Amino acid sequence: MVKGISRQVIVVHAPDPKLFEQAIFILKDDAVGEGITDEALLREARCAIRGSDEKLGKKRHLYLYGAVWASGGALITGLIWLLTVLL
Repeated sequence: MVKGISRQVIVVHAPDPKLFEQAIFILKDDAVGEGITDEALLREARCAIRGSDEKLGKKRHLYLYGAVWASGGALITGLIWLLTVLL
């Protein structure tokens, strides 16, 4: 338990709460003092949530890309082995 420290947070509720109810962002100490509005902070938090979803989609695409190349390599290797055995 932490005592004597106060932190400012932004709570963003999930648009589709199947897995997550809300996301909590902890602000830096000097973030509010720079004249940033509440709307700008909330917009940045929502952008961070959407950005992480896009990165997950790209990562899935890379796994699929690697699986296609690995399957192609295995197929070519199998065909070469089969031709070697038959000839």
